[in-house]
Amino acid sequence: MNRLPVVFLALSSLGLSGTAEPRGPRDPIKVFILAGQSNMEGKAKVSLLEYQLGQPGTKEQFAHLRKGGEWVERDDVWIKFLDHKGNLTVGYGSPKCLGPELEFGNVVGDHYDEQVLIIKTAWGGKSLYRDFRPPSAGLPETAVLEQLLENDQKRKPETTIEEVRESFGRFYREMLAEVASTLENLEEHFPAYDGQGYEIAGFVWFQGWNDMIDADYTAEYADNMAHFITDVRRDLGVEDLPFVIGQFGVGGPETGNEKHQAFKDAQAAAAQRSEFRGNVAVVKTDAFWDEAAQAVFDKGWKDNIEEWNTVGSDYPYHYLGSVRTYSGIGKAFGVATLALCAGHER
Repeated sequence: MNRLPVVFLALSSLGLSGTAEPRGPRDPIKVFILAGQSNMEGKAKVSLLEYQLGQPGTKEQFAHLRKGGEWVERDDVWIKFLDHKGNLTVGYGSPKCLGPELEFGNVVGDHYDEQVLIIKTAWGGKSLYRDFRPPSAGLPETAVLEQLLENDQKRKPETTIEEVRESFGRFYREMLAEVASTLENLEEHFPAYDGQGYEIAGFVWFQGWNDMIDADYTAEYADNMAHFITDVRRDLGVEDLPFVIGQFGVGGPETGNEKHQAFKDAQAAAAQRSEFRGNVAVVKTDAFWDEAAQAVFDKGWKDNIEEWNTVGSDYPYHYLGSVRTYSGIGKAFGVATLALCAGHER
């Protein structure tokens, strides 16, 4: 099988594997990596959260996020999402949006006495088959690459086969580079850092739409996911790193959509492999689907815009932009991660 081009350095070779040597009196920072595509970016509008904070049916769910008329900022939980960094608060999703990171950070921040750092590496419209393809998965067969070259050349005639090859795993490498850069420059990114070192404690993966819509991509997903988990652990230098997969949940638990179910099964199959027993978990995100937002969307959100703005803020493939959904998913990611961490620490 063809191999992926080796154009990145493993974090272990950069001296960023696992726990850095503590240089201060406090325990090392707990580092959690959140990775994926647009739903890990987060598409629930902050304006919707502001509205629901004032409503009887939802205000209690979100009351902890705002105090004295201001958004709470947690100085015990730092976050970096590409060029956006600081104390955890609302707005670390897509512009003017939030995602799973907010309640994930609240769950793990409440649990640990140590400083927590979330590094979020997410880009919309990306597949595991191509964009995040892990090195050990290798490249597809030559015929597949040649067909992709033909397709790419229709949009950009000067595309070369080398460029097609290089596109496989590009965002896997970008993900590692972002983690490495963040950990190499903690003092620059977070001035309160005092040299206590760090421990990469967990990894959450929330991605799938671009693989779900292509049957060939879905057919490879379980194998590619297994390669991804293995390679991430190797390149981060943390054996059996607690790893959570956010299972595809668009439409809720019972959509009757065969493509949806086939893809969910592929994600679950990766986690069920014997080598991942006890150190990989699947969170069923369909359990947090917002039926109220779905009902308004179905009757025509544009024709019912005032009602729509009270429950949703995006399309179904972005979980309807539901604050309730993204918050529920984030909490579940946090709980699942802590459960795996407890086993890893024993």
